[in-house]
Amino acid sequence: MARKLLKLGALEAKKTAFFLCDVQETFRPRIKHFGEVVVVANKMLDAAKHLKIPVYVSEQHINSFGHTTKDINLDGTFVYHKTVFSMYSPEIKKRLKEDVPNLGSVVLFGIAAHICVEQTVMDLLHEDINVHILADGVSSQSLMDRDLALQRFQSMGCFVATSENVLFKLLGDMSHPAFKEVTALIQNEPTPDKFGATK
Repeated sequence: MARKLLKLGALEAKKTAFFLCDVQETFRPRIKHFGEVVVVANKMLDAAKHLKIPVYVSEQHINSFGHTTKDINLDGTFVYHKTVFSMYSPEIKKRLKEDVPNLGSVVLFGIAAHICVEQTVMDLLHEDINVHILADGVSSQSLMDRDLALQRFQSMGCFVATSENVLFKLLGDMSHPAFKEVTALIQNEPTPDKFGATK
């Protein structure tokens, strides 16, 4: 796929990585729509297995905040710890070069939209990597912070989309070998209440 198409928002699995940012159990009572974020994260991680897309999962200062919620299945992902707010650490930068040598796009979801997600966005864009933010997969403690962050992402040049939009871009064709499995994930999505959704 031509780089120009990626700049227009197209996605190609072999040039894509998924970033899941800091969805740690400690944050559940504080983050609005935590349950929805968990649902989207599980859908994207399951889809990544079918699409053969590497997934990188960050955990912020585990001594203070613990680990990713057990409601998210992290099998097959690369989990790492950080103290900086951005996910785009030297460790991940190096690993991406090995795992996805022709990286063109990152699909980013998690928390908090206005802090760690946003600082990751800035670092990725600075490296000329296209960023797709899942509007249904990011949140913050305050809905105002979340909404303003989504506006800033668009102003910065991100593609703000939904998980469904991104997955269909990655499929591209009904003849894709993973079409049936990925569309089943979209159609059979569990309700957020299962994971303690907050309003």
